Parts: sequence; structure tokens; C-alpha cells
Amino acid sequence: MTLARLGTGLITLAAVALFGAGACAFDPQSDGSGAGGPAPVGAAEDATGASAPPAPDEEAASDEAAEPSPTPRRSTPTTRPPTTRPPTRKPTPKPTTNSPKPKPAAGCPQGERQREVETYLAQLGGFGKVTVDGRQSAADCAAIKKFQRRYDIRPPEGRAGPLTADVARRLARTDTGRCKAGSATTFCIDLTQQTVWAMRGSTVVMPPTVTRTGMPGYATPAGTYKINFRNTKEWSDPYEVWLPYWQRFVGGIGFHETTTYLHNKSIGSHGCVNLLPSDARRMWQLGKVGTRVHVMGRRPGT
Repeated sequence: MTLARLGTGLITLAAVALFGAGACAFDPQSDGSGAGGPAPVGAAEDATGASAPPAPDEEAASDEAAEPSPTPRRSTPTTRPPTTRPPTRKPTPKPTTNSPKPKPAAGCPQGERQREVETYLAQLGGFGKVTVDGRQSAADCAAIKKFQRRYDIRPPEGRAGPLTADVARRLARTDTGRCKAGSATTFCIDLTQQTVWAMRGSTVVMPPTVTRTGMPGYATPAGTYKINFRNTKEWSDPYEVWLPYWQRFVGGIGFHETTTYLHNKSIGSHGCVNLLPSDARRMWQLGKVGTRVHVMGRRPGT
């Protein structure tokens, strides 16, 4: 009996020594790698960051604890949000005496007809101040650009070239007093200068503007006529093109908005009086069936 008790005690002692008191039991379903076994103590905290080292203020508070801290082990560091700090503004450097000065804006290119254009624009007025000295200035540049935009001279860059000079000369040389206007509205066409305007008695109700009349072989006839048909958009059978703001005054000839670049003299017109869009609309507003049309002069080359 004593021997049996002694043997049981020895077996129990041996088992404790072999497995350790309180140790995790081996999972018989594990494949031996540990993947199917219970996780070690603290593994869940490592995955969530709960066992990360305390912040500095936490460490200071824990200095009063009497219990010794366990041996530190590796753990997944906690990802902390970055500390938001206001952006540091760099001081604006003060200019020095050696700093380069900003370059002035580039002006208009000066054309070969500068003085001539200045002279005509000063005579016409209405486009701004110009100085007749043959030298481009900021004021000259602005006036020439305004003139070019008004009469659709392309590009409107302010350069006093041959086309700008030609248009300005024709307008400046137009004598509105030559038109035989009655008491009612009269449309006046100067074939020599290639200009058009409108009068009522002795008053100019629409100042001279540029036009393009019949080319060689299709000369617009001089004489006095009346508007006999109008249509805001007329179809031209022979030339298969729409004619906006059509006002016919003799045969198949009439006023209408140009369908091509007006200043291209090598094409059109076939007798009609071509107008810039704004001028065609203005003459449409002034005219009606019965409006008098006075055509004078002769287009050069026809």
C-alpha cells in the first residue's frame, strides 16, 4: 500500500516537471506548425496595437508603480496620426537695389505707312488720340487697333500697313456732300472710293464705311435708283449662296452682307454692294422699299 502511494506520487511529480503548471495544452487538431493552436498570450494585442509602448506622459505616470515591468518584447508599433502643425510661412524677400525691373509690355509693331495712317485717323476722329509724327506710341497703337477692328482689317495688331492705310485713305477722302440726298433717307455709294453712307437731307445718319462693288466685267452701274425688294436672307440662284440683309435696287444688284473677306478685292462682287455684317444690319434698319439709292463715280479698273 505504501509502495503504491509512493509510485503514484512519483508519476504525478514527473508529469508536472514534463509539461509545466498552467501551460497551454497542445491542440490535437493542430498540424504541428502552431497555426491551429491557441495564440500566445498578448498576440491579439500585438495585432491591434494595444500592447504598444506607452506614450511619454504614460511612462511618467507609471514611474510610481512598485511592480517591476516585465522584460520588453517586440510588438507591432502603433500607427499614430501625424501631428498637424500650421504651415510655416516663408518671409517674403525684400527687393534689393540690384533686383531686375519688370519689362514693359510689348507695343504694336510699327508699319511702313505709320505717318500716313496717323494723318488719316486724326482727320477721321473717333478712334482715340493719335500723334502725327511717324512713330508708334501706345496711344497710336490703341487707335489703330480700334480702327482695324471696326473695319475688319485682319489681324487687328495695330500695325500701320498698306491695307490699313488704303481703308483709312478712302474713308478720309469720301465727300459726303456729293450725294444728292432728298428729305427722306438716301443710300449713297462712291464707286471711286469704294465707300457707302446714308443721309437724310443734309444730315449724315450713317457715316461712310467700306464696301466692295462690281469687279471688272460686272461693274456696278452709276445712277439714281430705289429699293424695290428686301429680304433678310435671299438665295442667289446663279451663285448658290445666301445673301443676308438683301436690298435690291436695280436688276439683280443690291446691298447685302459680304459672304467672303471684304478686303479681298480679287474676288466678287458680281455687281452687288458688299457690306460688313454690322453695316448691312444698320442699312437694313434704315432702309425700306422705296428708299432712294444714289450711285456715283467709277470703281478703278472697271
